[in-house]
Amino acid sequence: MISLDDIRSAAAVIAPHVVRTPLLQFGPGWLKPENLQPIGAFKLRGALNALARLENRANGVVAYSSGNHAQAVAFAARLHGVPAAIVMPSNTPAVKIEATKALGAEVFIVGITERVERAEALVAERGAALIPPFDHPDVIAGQGTIGLEILEDLPEVDAVVVPMSGGGLISGVATAIKALKPDVRVIGAEPALAADIADSLRQGELIRWDPVDRAQTAADALRDEPSALTWEHISKLVDDVITVTEDEIFAAMAGLVRGARLITEPSGAVAVAAQTKLGGGVAVVSGGNVDPALLVRVLRA
Repeated sequence: MISLDDIRSAAAVIAPHVVRTPLLQFGPGWLKPENLQPIGAFKLRGALNALARLENRANGVVAYSSGNHAQAVAFAARLHGVPAAIVMPSNTPAVKIEATKALGAEVFIVGITERVERAEALVAERGAALIPPFDHPDVIAGQGTIGLEILEDLPEVDAVVVPMSGGGLISGVATAIKALKPDVRVIGAEPALAADIADSLRQGELIRWDPVDRAQTAADALRDEPSALTWEHISKLVDDVITVTEDEIFAAMAGLVRGARLITEPSGAVAVAAQTKLGGGVAVVSGGNVDPALLVRVLRA
């Protein structure tokens, strides 16, 4: 498992390139708007930390992603002047694919169960380095810097609500929170249609859901499943899970636009939907790379 020192080291590495997002008061709680990052999502933190620590990146980097990690790795690779090849599933929103290409990455579109296999093949073909979306200590440590910032800005916080999927974000945030203030509750938030972690915590072991079933949620960035590494963090550090329906996610998206002037994608609104049920705490707004047509439909509903 990663340590508080790993997260503090990551904070120093990424500080010149990320936005130190503020806490915004919202209803009875607070928001940590990571949708304001240069690539529109928290993923930039982990990608920057991981790429900066690569000993050999001369042959470029490879990543697989449903969209936000793709943009993060493309941004970090461009910053360091190395080529990036990104494998993305066919159900990725077009807005995320085009944004990744615009950052200079080479993009490969594959079936929803073929991302890892194709990425590993590219690594072998090119001698490139793989930067996975969550299953890596440097990626987790980068995401954990969010937890440090929350505690610095709101020392009296009693709960932090974090969206979960592959688990890199909540693993890092929970590590920081529990190391510094173990009494603060770390609450995971999941779409009910992709609630494999909630299921796993109930049963006390990692339960795998069919990826086709998880793909039913509109929260496209939350369709992954945890790795052994992230499950180790989650099972030890996460206090509870709140699941939310698709309608609750869309209502949170609309509420953020109207009440906080924040544009979020469905995945970015999941923690806010869970926060509404909790009645307070800090919700991590993980991303804002929304399909414009979907946003219009949500706001017209």
